[in-house]
Amino acid sequence: MTDPSPRTEGAERATTPEEVAPGLMHIGAVADRTEMSIRTLRHYDEVGLVPPSARSAGGFRLYTEADVDRIRTIRRMKPLGFSLEEMRQLLEAVDLLSTPGADHDAARQTVDRFHRQAVANYERLQLHLRYAAEFVGLLDGIRLRD
Repeated sequence: MTDPSPRTEGAERATTPEEVAPGLMHIGAVADRTEMSIRTLRHYDEVGLVPPSARSAGGFRLYTEADVDRIRTIRRMKPLGFSLEEMRQLLEAVDLLSTPGADHDAARQTVDRFHRQAVANYERLQLHLRYAAEFVGLLDGIRLRD
């Protein structure tokens, strides 16, 4: 759900800067900073993955730097094939690790499980990249024969 120009899909009307409290950003600014489309950010809000931290008086989504960090985590997980539910599980575990009195052992186990899976997925992608490079080289060789 990403696109090369994140602000092009259904941009929310910008309000004047005075309407946004310090430390908060409109969805368009978050889209620009995270290279995610506004549509994708809205979807993450709708499914409860990354709801905005606040709303403006006009009801527009407002995000914090912590929200941007969460969105960037999701962006890093997407190419590794993690589902939205898996992304939610990891974000919840990370939140638990910073919550006093929470079950940190279970949260660490969850993070460890995701780490193992991320490493395996990364290695698989590295292999695919090697195959792609070999294929490009093969095509280069064919093109040069003519």
